[in-house]
Parts: sequence; structure tokens; C-alpha cells
Amino acid sequence: MRTAALATLLLLLPVAGHAATVNAPSLSADQCGVETDYDVLVDGGGIWLRRDTQALREIVFHDGELSIDGRMQPVSAADAQRLRALENGVRQLMPAVTGIATESVGITFDALDAVYETLTGDANSRKVRKLRREAEDFVAHTIGRGRWEQDAFDEGFEQRVEAAAESLAGSMARSVLWTVFTGGSDRLDKRADKLDAEMEQRLEARTQVLERHAQSLCNQVLALDRLQSALEFRYNGQPLQMMRVTGDATAAVHEREAGNSIPLP
Repeated sequence: MRTAALATLLLLLPVAGHAATVNAPSLSADQCGVETDYDVLVDGGGIWLRRDTQALREIVFHDGELSIDGRMQPVSAADAQRLRALENGVRQLMPAVTGIATESVGITFDALDAVYETLTGDANSRKVRKLRREAEDFVAHTIGRGRWEQDAFDEGFEQRVEAAAESLAGSMARSVLWTVFTGGSDRLDKRADKLDAEMEQRLEARTQVLERHAQSLCNQVLALDRLQSALEFRYNGQPLQMMRVTGDATAAVHEREAGNSIPLP
């Protein structure tokens, strides 16, 4: 077996999860240039924004009413309409983000499954299926239920995937060594040569479609930002800022509307 091919296979063990997440759309709160200091909960009682600070630690709006830190706030009729539109917009955004997160999990674990199959010869492994179900359950029980937490979906999501890959590393390494020692190095060498092409063929198109879908949410985000900016309400003389949008969001929307392809991160 060629040394370079074996080295390539062994290097894939610890970084398989990282490689998969690099090519998937970001699930962090700053996607499309959006920043927020709040965790978000969407339920029948409205939109709940929470953070660990002394002031403005909880903002709730529902059916045109606004509460800050447990106290109802007076709002104008125009602001009540804006708050209703904000609530509807966030409620529509959550399922779209859930769909992106679910597909991102699918792409990521298809990549892990391809690496695992290449190294072990075991397609659709029980171990990979178990880790995939855990990731899918995580999405379903958080963002799928209207709950977005900063720590869970920023770097924490990638760390979960990388941890899943690392948990498979021992089995893959043992399989590689066993194959080499039992004379199957040529077969493993051929798998290594095909791996890059197969990964690209299986995943690239899906990843590009998903990335465009993620970028298309910038329109919805910008609409929410416009509603927030239009609020007449002031808290201690300051406008209410539940999220911040940088110029990156506008640039992404303009690029997409111009028909240009959006590069993968």
C-alpha cells in the first residue's frame, strides 16, 4: 500500500467531523450578518428573548403586547402592529432554520458515513446511525421546538459533530490496520483513491443548494430588522435592540438577487 494513501486515510480519522462541518452552512446566530445577545424561545405565549444581564434580561412580545423584565410596557397602536408582524416573522423563521439545521446534519453524517465506509467497508454503520439520530434529536428538541440557545448552536454544534467523528476514530483505525496486516492493502488503497471524488459527488451539490437556502433567509432577517428599527417604543430613552444586522446581510441578499453564486464558507 502506498504510504501517501495510508497517511491520507489516517488523517481523516480525527478531522472527518471538522471537514464535514466546514462545508455546511453556519448554524451560528451571526449567519447573514445577524448578531443577538439573546437566547430565543418561541411558544404559545409569544417570543421570549433571554440573556444573563442586569437590565433587559428578558423581552417578551405577543399579540402586540410587550413585556421587559417582567413588566408590561405601554406601546402605541402602530407599535402593536409592528410587534405582531415581528412575532409572525420570527414564527416563520424558526421552521426554516430548523429545516436548514436538519439538512446540515444529514450532509454532515453522510460525509462521516462515507469516510467510515471507506475505512471499514461497513456501509450504513450502526454506530454512525446512532450518532446521526442523536444529532437529529438534538435539533428536534431545541430549534425544532422553537428554542435557540447561543451556546448550543454556535461553536457547540460543530464540537458535537467533531466529537462524533472522534468517537468513531478507534474503530476506523483498527479496521485500517487489520486490513493492512491481512493483505488487503491494495483494496484499501483503491478506496482511498476514490474517497475525494465520491465525497465531492455525493455532497457538493447538496451543500451548495443548502447554502443558497440559508442565504435566502437574509430577506426575512432584514424584514425583521426593519420592523425593529421602526418601533417608536423607547426604554430608558433608548430604542429596543433585540438583534443587530451588519452590512453582510444586505450584501448577501443583493448578491443572490443579482444571480451570482454565493461561495461556500
